Amino acid sequence: MTEASTPSAGCIFCDALEGDEPLVVHRTARSFVILNKYPYNNGHLMVVPNRHLGRMADLDEAELLEIGRLAQAAERVLTEVYRPHGFNMGINLGRPAGAGVLDHLHLHVVPRWNGDTNFMAVVGDTRVLPEELSASAERLRAAFERLR
Repeated sequence: MTEASTPSAGCIFCDALEGDEPLVVHRTARSFVILNKYPYNNGHLMVVPNRHLGRMADLDEAELLEIGRLAQAAERVLTEVYRPHGFNMGINLGRPAGAGVLDHLHLHVVPRWNGDTNFMAVVGDTRVLPEELSASAERLRAAFERLR
């Protein structure tokens, strides 16, 4: 393991991996799926490699494949649980690209619905979600289990 891939103290993803984080909804050998603590929409997931790496270029082939498979599984699970009309999926590398966590790569999987633009985030710097994160986590964990 390289220096860049060792767990990093204070990294939200490394902390989630090491502890019993209630927002983690699925784990595999090389990566995990976690609910975003500050979601754009209900079911906003992130697929995260276990290793603390900041770039796609640093992933090995098995990690890259597993992240792709988990993104596919996340799409299936979110479709089953929330019935979205579409998805945004993406990786932000570096602060200029919008990365909130700079050093630990993560892929956002955001369910979207026709007309889901939320004026509260623009007007009141607030997000409105009709479901608590703990309820979302329970529903999504159960759906990931059914995929096995």
